[in-house]
Amino acid sequence: MHLSHADHSSTPPRVEIPRDYNAAHDLLQRNASRPDKVAFIDASSGAQLSYGQLAEQARRFANALRARGFAPETRVMLAMLDTPEWPVAFLGCILAGVVPVAVNTLLTAKDFEFMLRDSRAQALFVSKPLLPTFEPLIGKISTLKQVFVAGESGERSVAGLVAAGSPDQEVAGTCSDDACFWLYSSGSTGTPKGTVHLHSHVVQTAELYGRAVLGIREDDVVFSAAKLFFAYGLGNALTFPMSVGATTVLLPGRPTPADVFGVLKKHQPTIFYGVPTLYAALLADANRPKKSELKLRVCTSAGEALPADIGKRWTADYACEILDGIGSTEMLHIFLSNKPGKVRYGTTGQAVPGYELRIVGDDGRECGNGEIGELQIKGPSAALMYWNNRAKTKSTFAGEWTRSGDKYTRDADGYYTYGGRSDDMLKVGGIYVSPFEVEACLMTHPAILEAAVIGVSDSDGLVKPKAYVVLKPTQQASAADLQAHVKNLLAPYKYPRWIEFVPELPKTATGKIQRFKLRAAN
Repeated sequence: MHLSHADHSSTPPRVEIPRDYNAAHDLLQRNASRPDKVAFIDASSGAQLSYGQLAEQARRFANALRARGFAPETRVMLAMLDTPEWPVAFLGCILAGVVPVAVNTLLTAKDFEFMLRDSRAQALFVSKPLLPTFEPLIGKISTLKQVFVAGESGERSVAGLVAAGSPDQEVAGTCSDDACFWLYSSGSTGTPKGTVHLHSHVVQTAELYGRAVLGIREDDVVFSAAKLFFAYGLGNALTFPMSVGATTVLLPGRPTPADVFGVLKKHQPTIFYGVPTLYAALLADANRPKKSELKLRVCTSAGEALPADIGKRWTADYACEILDGIGSTEMLHIFLSNKPGKVRYGTTGQAVPGYELRIVGDDGRECGNGEIGELQIKGPSAALMYWNNRAKTKSTFAGEWTRSGDKYTRDADGYYTYGGRSDDMLKVGGIYVSPFEVEACLMTHPAILEAAVIGVSDSDGLVKPKAYVVLKPTQQASAADLQAHVKNLLAPYKYPRWIEFVPELPKTATGKIQRFKLRAAN
């Protein structure tokens, strides 16, 4: 298996993967020569797991699953906090050919019940603090046969399962096109969808983005604020570092500014992965450390487009670029990104090597430079399907192209600029207005921490922009101040006709603003 770098930019690089292939076995074998190197550090407890220990525990986990009757292609749910037990369970499942369904740990019992029933998971691996949420479901769902708890000892514990398993290496006879794992979409636009990914997708994203764009190396220490259950976090904190033998710091709890800066100071990560709302909060923290206290060489942002002002201020404060990019659960990781030394804040950058992009208008015609339309992606990590959702699968995965649902424009240099979700775009006076453009403008006001813009009908039934604004602590601003600020910087018709000040914006657990909830309130 190798990454072939093309001689001509028109030919994308390809990762050659053999037909008989197991993603977990590949990642573990890449690190067989460095058994004593630290693979994972728990920032909360200080516990460490070396690559040698990880390989042995994953093998034991896989063999214990086999001994308990879990056959290849069986699905199990992982609802676990970011501790070293997470990669042991995830990789152990894949070694056994069992399909782990990694889920958001911040959801409700109702959400988990839907996912358990939808996936028909036969086992649940759950962190001890999350167990009370699942207890009403245990015994209620006929397909759920066994439950194991991470973070405790005893027969039903994940640690006990690992201890009971044989250390012998036995790799399931999977192929590169087999279902490897599921992730549920974050549900920023409604009901989450079970997204099925293949064994080949893991190494594709690691090579094409992790190495070719991010430049991840063996000597890197990485820290992702995005959790492992999130497609972005899974690549950041597990598959990318394991592909080269780097060290990952895991934070089980919420990534508050204090905790994030605590990790950055104590463990000295060289790569930090965040989301726009977190970068804004970090920059607003009065106790943030100086540049000299950190060791960052590169940062990334995804989940939502990064406002240019945040990127510029972060680089000014920490002499470190933020590589803003866009990925999706459907494509597993980032397919469009700014690149080191070529960052243009306010854009989402250029196509990641190995991926092709196009912008398609409402009429189905491919757009030219400067024309707004839906971004579509062709690449080797597109999901197989949405489980139990044939209609949505056919709509999103249109042949070789995956529809992103995001509006973009492209300039002559191949840089793409975000225009909002397809269902968020506004037409004001017959002209498209990007909510994100108005939000980015509002974010340049010194009093604003966060902003979200939606369309609302006025008394004449005409759609106009409305802004929801969260102010920074101790800061004040009036609606008139903010409206004048936008009019000063953008075309006058784009200014928000209404501004509502709120203590917080509704978001998914991965930090995406749920504008559909704001629309529903109007």
